[in-house]
Order: sequence, then structure tokens, then C-alpha cells
Amino acid sequence: MKKIKNKSKPKSKPISMEVEETELEEARSDESQSEEGESANGEANPSDDDDEMELANFKATSSSSAPVKKRKMGIIYISNIPKHMNVTRLREILGEYGTIGRVYLQPEKLSSAKAKKNKRKRYNIHFTEGWVEFKSKRVAKQIVPLLNNKQISGRKTSQFYDSLWSMKYLPRFKWVHLTERMNYEQAVHKQRLHTEVSQARKETTFFQNNLNKSEFIKKQVKQAKKAEKALAAKSDSDA
Repeated sequence: MKKIKNKSKPKSKPISMEVEETELEEARSDESQSEEGESANGEANPSDDDDEMELANFKATSSSSAPVKKRKMGIIYISNIPKHMNVTRLREILGEYGTIGRVYLQPEKLSSAKAKKNKRKRYNIHFTEGWVEFKSKRVAKQIVPLLNNKQISGRKTSQFYDSLWSMKYLPRFKWVHLTERMNYEQAVHKQRLHTEVSQARKETTFFQNNLNKSEFIKKQVKQAKKAEKALAAKSDSDA
């Protein structure tokens, strides 16, 4: 009988394990690529959202911080204010040509006696000059050649029928300059009043001192006369 040789079968290599490992690595790489693709598309990456928010905030701040152009004002100077003219009437007349901002009329400087009389009658205050501010510089420029040396009112029954406008446009003049001038004049007026009051006080003290001296001298003269009379009476009694 022939001996049957048991041929040993060659050991099979663990191919299945290697295949599984390679499949896992490929799946992981696909997941990482998909995550990277999503982040590149801006759907799931939080850093891109932060960048977009920062850009939006920057645009908002840049738009809000943009300088807003201010409308330039125009100021006209009126050198002659007719009688019975005040701020409200001036606004009514000149307001027909454009929107008016601030108005200032310089009151007439009166003596102390007239000022005391006019304290009770405020409506009798007369103004000598004035400044009118228009919201539009163009309107202020156009209104001067239109109204200068013209009648204030064309109605015969008006109080300003015989009065003419005398106005001038002030280029490069701002309302701050007028306030500075008014403050300076007020400071000068206060200083003048202070000097006048101090001078009056000096005069009153000087007069009071002289009066006291004259009264003292009179008293001394009276006392001397009394003493002389007393001495004369004693000498007569002794004789």
C-alpha cells in the first residue's frame, strides 16, 4: 500500500485584517476630507462665522462713523433798525425768503434817567443794529442784493412804509464771533461799572471824612469859646 503523504497546506496570510484596516483608514480620511470641504464651504466652521460677524461689525462701524456734512449757515448784518421793529416782526418779514436760525438786535444805549423810564415800557425799546442767521448760506447771499435799499413794506398803512433795508452779507462770519463780541462788551461794561462804583465810594468816603473833621473842629471851637467865657467870668468875680 502506498503511503499517502500528508502534504502540509501553506498557512494563509491574514489578508482580511489588512483589508479591514485599510478600509477603516480610507473611511477616516473620507470623513476628514468631508469635514474640510464643509468648513471650506462655510457651513460648519465656526471660525468663518466669526470672521463674517467681524466684517459685518466693521462695515456697520465704518458706515456710522462716516462724517455727516453740515449745512453752512449764512449771516447778514442790518445796520439800521427802524422804530417799532423787534425780533418777532423781523422773523415774520425775512422768514418769507428762507428759514431763519438765530436773531440778535442790539438795543439802544440810553442814559440812566431814560433807562429808568423805559423799564416800565419794554415795548418802547429801540434797536440800533441786528444780525440774522439763515439756515442756508445761499439764501443769505441772495437776499442782500434783493432787499438792500428797498422798502421794508409796500403797504401805505404799514409802520415801515418809509423805511429802507440797509443790510450786508458777512462772509466767513460765524455766530461765535458775535457771542465773543457780546461777551467782551459785557465784560468792558462790568469793568466800567466797577470803576465808577469804586470811584463813587472813594468820593463818598472822602466827603464823609471831611464832614467828620469839620464837625470835630466846630466842637473844638465851641469848647474853646466856653473855656474863654468861663475864664472871663472867673476874672470878673475875682476883681
